[in-house]
Amino acid sequence: MPKILKIHELEKTYNSGSKKLKVLDNISFEVEKGATFSIVGPSGSGKTTLLGLCAGLDNQDSGIVELCGQNIQELNEDERAQLRNKEVGFIFQNFQLLPTLTALENVIVPLELQGVKNAVTKGKELLEKVGLSNRFHHYPSQLSGGEQQRVALARAFSNKPTILFADEPTGNLDEETGEKVIQLLFELNKEAGTTLVIISHDLDLANRTQQILRLKGGKIISNEKTLVQ
Repeated sequence: MPKILKIHELEKTYNSGSKKLKVLDNISFEVEKGATFSIVGPSGSGKTTLLGLCAGLDNQDSGIVELCGQNIQELNEDERAQLRNKEVGFIFQNFQLLPTLTALENVIVPLELQGVKNAVTKGKELLEKVGLSNRFHHYPSQLSGGEQQRVALARAFSNKPTILFADEPTGNLDEETGEKVIQLLFELNKEAGTTLVIISHDLDLANRTQQILRLKGGKIISNEKTLVQ
């Protein structure tokens, strides 16, 4: 299978007062196109930092990030943004919806930025797919946490991403609502063939993906395929 994400000897250090804190230490792995892949580890293990580097949202100190066949370091900021807009979807733990826009408007923003025709119609179809056909004109403050996450999910899939990064997608949800969001993630992954990379501390969720990368103290302690097909 072709590789959608290649990470080679990634290093990242932050300044902490007068000291340097190595957050990621010699990280290397690959993700197959269309796969479901999880990155797990305790708080402070470097999971979210790694996600940001994989998506080109931050710069590593050394090493290579190859996303969708392109070396991120060879792209300028505009080219990175264009790559993300075309190929990448994001789901964040805190939803990151625009509070002054309705559910429908939040979903169609990326469609309009791409110049997609019939953006409103496509936005409605996406919200219907995640069970929010009666919430088109509601603002985030009028939605429950689960509903906000489903809006974020619809927005993430609006550009039919080649790869989707989900950072603790159920972290702020109750168990029942979180399960519904997880099911939607995997359903949309299968329907669209989108590669799914999940950052989580939830081992039950990780075990539902095809491969699990475990981090501790900024280092890989295991990288194993699961029995999931």
